[in-house]
Amino acid sequence: MIDPQALERLPKVELHCHVEGTMRAATLVELAAKNGLHLPVADPVELYEYDSLDGFLQIFWLVQSAIADRADWARVAYESVVDAGPHGLVYRETFFTPARHLAAGQDLADIVAGLDEGLAAAEAETGIRVNLVLDFDRDFGPGAALEQADRLVELKRSSSPGVERVIGVGYDSTEIGREPATFVDAFAVARHAGLRRTAHQGENSGPDAIAACVDVLGAQRIDHGISILEDPDLTARFADERIPFTVCPNSNIRIANAYPSLADHVFPAMREAGLLATLNTDDPALTDLDLGYEYRSVAEAFGYGWDDMVAIALDGVEACWLDEVDKAALRQRVRAVAVPA
Repeated sequence: MIDPQALERLPKVELHCHVEGTMRAATLVELAAKNGLHLPVADPVELYEYDSLDGFLQIFWLVQSAIADRADWARVAYESVVDAGPHGLVYRETFFTPARHLAAGQDLADIVAGLDEGLAAAEAETGIRVNLVLDFDRDFGPGAALEQADRLVELKRSSSPGVERVIGVGYDSTEIGREPATFVDAFAVARHAGLRRTAHQGENSGPDAIAACVDVLGAQRIDHGISILEDPDLTARFADERIPFTVCPNSNIRIANAYPSLADHVFPAMREAGLLATLNTDDPALTDLDLGYEYRSVAEAFGYGWDDMVAIALDGVEACWLDEVDKAALRQRVRAVAVPA
């Protein structure tokens, strides 16, 4: 048995976490009241039971709608980091999905500036480092994604406040009826601007869609990707190329209902196949999770020992988008405390 406190202290990198999905229930209530958003229940936790990914998205969109201005973004961003700090987080690449807010009249520059303000305050308080990944919402279509990519590049060129923190793009939301190739223009704009690329795929779609994200969109990481094992040849290729997967086992149980229990999840099979499969929370506040619990529950469910969990932590470093100097420093942090209690 691994000492739970040792796992809590183990330095961790997280690459699949949506800032909107970190919103405290109390914050949701306060922001909803401030911004005139009606919540169907007094306690938002009553909403946090899901029958499918698309069912979850209805709640996620409601939570998103509570964020109305720059100050709201700053608050949510700040709380997302200070809440994760006690669970070993040292570096995170955080998703934000602005399509719904842009459609409501918010400006991307204000959203980014607000996020940066909150993250900077949290970094100063905790020592945790955070970068941002702009996620295109597939539900809004490829045209909106292209507009967001163009606007992000414009903000980069003008050195808009906080935009240096946005290091990549991705896409999320429903996979059903959405072909990766239709988003090729938005991803091409990001690639030409030197931005990193990732893609949510393989939670409700097959291996062909995962392959298209890499081969057509130029994605350098896959978020979830749990269906890849259905194609042994593609699995072997991705293992050989060390294409990272940002896997969220507990989320796949609590949100997507993809497996009967955590013990049935394919995470260990992915790693046994040689895939660079990392461990992440996805939407921790909406699923009653934290990064420490993610590590503890996975260790227990799959019989992992201390060395296995340290290896998972180090794989998170390998999969991140920092430069080699910063990665070396993170590896040193992991190894410095990676001593069994």
